[in-house]
Amino acid sequence: MKKWAFVSDFDGTISKRDFYLIMMDKYFPEGRKLMPKWKDGEIKDIDFLNKVFTSINQDEEQIINDIYSIEIDEYVPDFIKKVQQNGGDFYILSAGTDYYIYHLLKKYGVEHVKVFSNEGHYHEKNVHMNIDENHQHYSERYGIDKSKVIQDLKKEYETVFFIGDSEPDSHPAEYADITFAKNGLQDLLRKKDIAFVPVEEFREVENYLKEKGILPNP
Repeated sequence: MKKWAFVSDFDGTISKRDFYLIMMDKYFPEGRKLMPKWKDGEIKDIDFLNKVFTSINQDEEQIINDIYSIEIDEYVPDFIKKVQQNGGDFYILSAGTDYYIYHLLKKYGVEHVKVFSNEGHYHEKNVHMNIDENHQHYSERYGIDKSKVIQDLKKEYETVFFIGDSEPDSHPAEYADITFAKNGLQDLLRKKDIAFVPVEEFREVENYLKEKGILPNP
């Protein structure tokens, strides 16, 4: 069994703003009218995202430029390297799509990171998701069941750390050994009585791991 893994949500956790919000505000503002139904559960997450992603109507070069403009926690690339250099594996776990995640990893020169997400591709001016209902991690609501991914990783690693920021992350938080919570995830976990470490940025996560002896503290 391998020693430890660090698993991170992407949108709002590594990135400072969700990709769907950027695309919606720029190319599909009428999507805002659908948000209350989505938030109330009348529209599934995967259906809402699919509607936004297939309403971009831009050439791929423009979409990639938009992806490259997404701000991230600038400390993340260094943090990933430190995890990898100290016996850990780093994973990204997203209920969005791997299409924009891979582009951003490439931009920042991040390597050897496996992405668990809904498969996405560019086609006819939009981003389309390939949802496999027979996949072992399939979720009818999110496309990918983050809880199942964490449970599978726990079979491989002695310790699994997780960080997230919003509702979909409240489910895998139940299974991670230690969860770091940003933003709205903190209140959600308090309501569910799930232990967590409150953070605002990855530098705080690194300091925690140093205090626990997971990362070296020179």
